[in-house]
Parts: sequence; structure tokens; C-alpha cells
Amino acid sequence: MTYTSTQFDDIASDVADNIPDGFRSVKMGGPFVMLNGPLYAKWTGERLLVGFRVEERHTNPLRMCHGGMLATFADMLIPCVSMYQVDMERRFLPTISLQIDYMGAAPLGAWVQGEADVLRTTRNMLFGQGLVTADGQPALRVSGIFKLGQVIGDGKATDPLGLK
Repeated sequence: MTYTSTQFDDIASDVADNIPDGFRSVKMGGPFVMLNGPLYAKWTGERLLVGFRVEERHTNPLRMCHGGMLATFADMLIPCVSMYQVDMERRFLPTISLQIDYMGAAPLGAWVQGEADVLRTTRNMLFGQGLVTADGQPALRVSGIFKLGQVIGDGKATDPLGLK
């Protein structure tokens, strides 16, 4: 199915009515993630929380969030958290390795939310892990290794998602 820009705006408007307090729609990850979003984020002052509401277009034939959508979300989670958790230049973080343990379903309409921690950075890599829940119940455990890629902009953005 192909969506027009207006249809995406309508979808985002409908979903925005069901987003938890404090979360804001954010632009992250380029055109592919924008097409599969919208994604939302909230800065608590200590942690970055990222989430989305499962829509019909995110589901498999059983009306559960498709594993590919959950994997895409997990792939964005650790790099987004790193922008707020690690004191380093803002960089593109291409995925080297991503491990996902699917622990539970995320049905149509569920609020999917993730939080993560950066475990270590080296000269060339970033290591992290996270937990993703669906309506508060564990849905995914994720860990990943990301290459410290090219600097984005001047590398100095301290609030790249505009949440503070």
C-alpha cells in the first residue's frame, strides 16, 4: 500500500491522540524509519524513553506487531539513547550486530516503549542493551554493537531530538 503525505499526516494525527503524556513525535533515522513511524520520545531528565503505538500497518496477519517493525524499533533504540547518555560527538551509528529476543507480543493498539543503556564505547564501537515493553509487559530484549561512523553536522548537538 502506498500512502500520500496527507494520509501520513492523518495517521499521525489519529495516533497522537493516544500517546502517553510527555512523549513527543520525533524525526530520527531517515526516510525508512519515518515511513514506518511515527516514533515518539520522552526525556525524563535521566533517561530517554522511545515508543510508538501499534497501528494496523505495523501488524502481521494475526494483528500483532510484525517482528520486522519491532526489530526496526530496536535498531533505533540504542543509537537514540546514546545521543543523550554518552558524552561524545554525535555520530552516525551503523549497526554491526543486533540480537533480539522476542519475549511477548505487541497487539494492535499496544503502546510499545523501549529504554536502553550504553554499556561501553571504544575508539570505533558502541555497545548497548535495552528492554522493550508492550503495554508495560516485556516484549523484547535487545543488545547491539554499533560502529562509530561519520560525525553528524558539527557533532555538538546536545539535544538532537528537541526533548529538553
